[in-house]
Amino acid sequence: MAPLPVTIRDATEADMAAVQAIYTFYVTRSAASFEEEPPPVEEMVRRRATTLARGLPYLVAEERGEVLGYTYAGPWRPRSAYRYTVEDSIYVAPFVCRRGIGRALLAALVERCTQLGYRQMIGVIGDSANQGSIGLHRSLGFRQEGVLRGVGLKFGRWVDVVIMHRSLGGDDRPLPDGGIAPPLPRLPG
Repeated sequence: MAPLPVTIRDATEADMAAVQAIYTFYVTRSAASFEEEPPPVEEMVRRRATTLARGLPYLVAEERGEVLGYTYAGPWRPRSAYRYTVEDSIYVAPFVCRRGIGRALLAALVERCTQLGYRQMIGVIGDSANQGSIGLHRSLGFRQEGVLRGVGLKFGRWVDVVIMHRSLGGDDRPLPDGGIAPPLPRLPG
């Protein structure tokens, strides 16, 4: 099938009902998300607000006013040393999978996070059988770093997590907060 011509834009609060509907499909019918109960729209509104408050992007893909997918970046880990590394999340409406929407969304997220000065992006993919997401990430320069076997239990089966990673730019760029990364301290011995 030919790629759908979509517009990628910043998500608004008004988009969260459509985002919640897309996410509900993956929560209730796949191991792409390890959540077991779909969060209500109000929770999706809160999650978007938290993402934006961190200065991170939350994007949607739309065609003729209909939201067909979404993506956002979140902190990789809470410790300060990870502050220049983000994790991506991406979901596409099931009736338009393999139509280029995921690629357009993830490419836009990578570009936006690069412009913001982030250095690394991590993809944490639920289910090693999720070849669509693995292939999408690989097509945009992510490489598989490992598989955590059987770390989640969903639908009565143990589910793997695939860890993928890509650099967002050279280490010679200014840091997002305007500073310059100091060298790591030498360890004794």
